[in-house]
Amino acid sequence: MANRIILNTVSFHGKGAINEIVSIAKTAGFKHIFVCSDPDLIRFGITAKITDLLDNAGLPYTVYSGIKPNPTVENVKEGVEAFKACDADSIIAIGGGSSMDTAKAIGIIITNPEFSDVRSLEGVAPTKNQAVPTIAVPTTAGTAAEVTINYVITDTEKERKFVCVDEHDIPAWAIVDPDMMSSMPKGLTASTGMDALTHAIEGYTTKAAWEMTDMFHLEAIKLISRHLRGAVENKPEDREGMALAQYVAGMGFSNVGLGIAHSIAHTLGAHYDTPHGVACAMMLPIVMEYNQEFTGERFREIARAMGVEGVDSMSQAEYRKAAIDAVKKLSADVGIPAVNEKVKEEDLDVLAADAYADACRPGNPRDTNIEDLKVLYRKIMA
Repeated sequence: MANRIILNTVSFHGKGAINEIVSIAKTAGFKHIFVCSDPDLIRFGITAKITDLLDNAGLPYTVYSGIKPNPTVENVKEGVEAFKACDADSIIAIGGGSSMDTAKAIGIIITNPEFSDVRSLEGVAPTKNQAVPTIAVPTTAGTAAEVTINYVITDTEKERKFVCVDEHDIPAWAIVDPDMMSSMPKGLTASTGMDALTHAIEGYTTKAAWEMTDMFHLEAIKLISRHLRGAVENKPEDREGMALAQYVAGMGFSNVGLGIAHSIAHTLGAHYDTPHGVACAMMLPIVMEYNQEFTGERFREIARAMGVEGVDSMSQAEYRKAAIDAVKKLSADVGIPAVNEKVKEEDLDVLAADAYADACRPGNPRDTNIEDLKVLYRKIMA
């Protein structure tokens, strides 16, 4: 079987990277830019860091900010109509996964109008055309949506999230500037950072993992372990480290998939509006324990990347426990809760069915079933 790698055509990294946006837009010949952002980023002046550059360069744009933290089918519909109304020809997505996922869906539907209902894009989408040319500017260090071929939309009518996987949706340009992330509050920094760690560990242990993606994932685990605690304290060098770490994780998992920690996290977000990174952090060590017998020697390398000493002298059981314990400690150190008080026994049938149907589930190293998933949910119940 051939292994495939899809990445951005171009990405810029480091302080001041946003200044490349004007030259990108001019070189590409953008006539009118559709700026996707969210209300909080506009309120706190983060979006203005980009729109000021566009204003100074005389580049026309329209801002669309009707995006919820877990973007909905309705957000996408409204965004498509807003894009058409302003006769845009390009997109700048500014924000975390919510803004970028919405922008990806809009960009795909505009160039593939036969998929006007975003629900029809669930799973591996059979689109034919590349999305609208898009520049992605992350403001959180976690989702790596700027470098992935995935996006997640919430269907509020059915209380479920669905994952779309489409090689045509990846942004052409990624601008990873840590200064765009410096205003993240502690809680958001912690949860998005743990989302990035979940990407790296699930990507490293997924059924499709191979040497090139292993390289990305192990480096991401190492960087996150080194920088997340400091990033939560808003130390500039650690903000920069996390900006790189989450992107590197995205380079890997986008190409090999994830596992059931994400499947379960998606259901917790859809049913209870649990922040995605918090849900991932709750489930990651639990799922690692569940999967450990199906991971060979990989937990030894996870433990090593997380800074555990003496792994080569440990037994298999010892280094597996050490890896899981290191994840638990990092999560606790950055303030992630271990339980979700909203999860109730009477909800488990629906939750487990939704998690089983999730697009991330088949990549899990251990084949699962509805009853096992219920057991995993119970481990985070109060």
